[in-house]
Amino acid sequence: MSTDSTQSSSLEQPSVADGAEPETQRLGVLKTYKLFVGGKFPRTESGRYDPLAAPSGDLIANVSRGSRKDFREAVVAARAAQSGWAGRSAYNRGQILYRIAEVLEGRKAQFREELELCGLSSEDASSEVAHAIDTWVHYAGWCDKFQQLFSTVNPVASSHFNFTLLEPTGVVAIVAAEEGGLAGLTAALAPAIASGNTCIALASERFPLSAITFGEVLHTSDVPAGVVNLLTGRRSELIEHIASHLDVNAVVSYDPDPDRRKRLQEEAVHNVKRVILREPGHGPSPYAILDTTEAKTTWHPIGT
Repeated sequence: MSTDSTQSSSLEQPSVADGAEPETQRLGVLKTYKLFVGGKFPRTESGRYDPLAAPSGDLIANVSRGSRKDFREAVVAARAAQSGWAGRSAYNRGQILYRIAEVLEGRKAQFREELELCGLSSEDASSEVAHAIDTWVHYAGWCDKFQQLFSTVNPVASSHFNFTLLEPTGVVAIVAAEEGGLAGLTAALAPAIASGNTCIALASERFPLSAITFGEVLHTSDVPAGVVNLLTGRRSELIEHIASHLDVNAVVSYDPDPDRRKRLQEEAVHNVKRVILREPGHGPSPYAILDTTEAKTTWHPIGT
């Protein structure tokens, strides 16, 4: 009897519902944030990942460290998508940008949480997400209106109609602002794709999580594959490749580091690439669309 009693007591363990282990006895599974290239979420070719820690020191995720090859693959995807995106009607591009805002609105709680994990206050995170949503709505409205504002009919002395219209530059590489992981990325992306460009964006190193999660928004927002490609990684490694790639037509950089700005401009000279250096914090404006467009003038004869 004493043996049975001993066995019975030794089998009495804390009950755990449905076979789950107590939270204190398991290790959490950190999410590995991949890249967003060509409408898919590939792992980085380099096989390198950087651990991302909260201000408290706790690890919260693993972030892909994009390589030169990852950037090249993104350029290929962007170039393949560019003519189709530019060929869509301006009204249709506006519909798709508005759809981005709609999906982002439905997932704003997730973006707030990710920004808070990276160190933003609840108030600042909410403000940033709201600003990003409003920015997409703003540029959605300008998609079919900026031509009327910036195009012209030019007076000429000969028997011609002379028109100047805007066309997209082509493939645009973006170095997003370090502060404002979502709002800063939106401020660079939205005006560039509004006119028909396709983009490769290098996300903030400090706030990379919201960039790849934003790729999930794009994936469900009718944005054609390759129109927006998102990379995470170290800008010190990728700036030179961004500036020297021959199939990138323009670079928009919010990077404040003077050395990297200088390297970007020096490398871009060799392939006559347009470089736009912006300061973070500016509100949305249709004039930002002009930075990544080309003016095309057409002569049409009269009376022949």
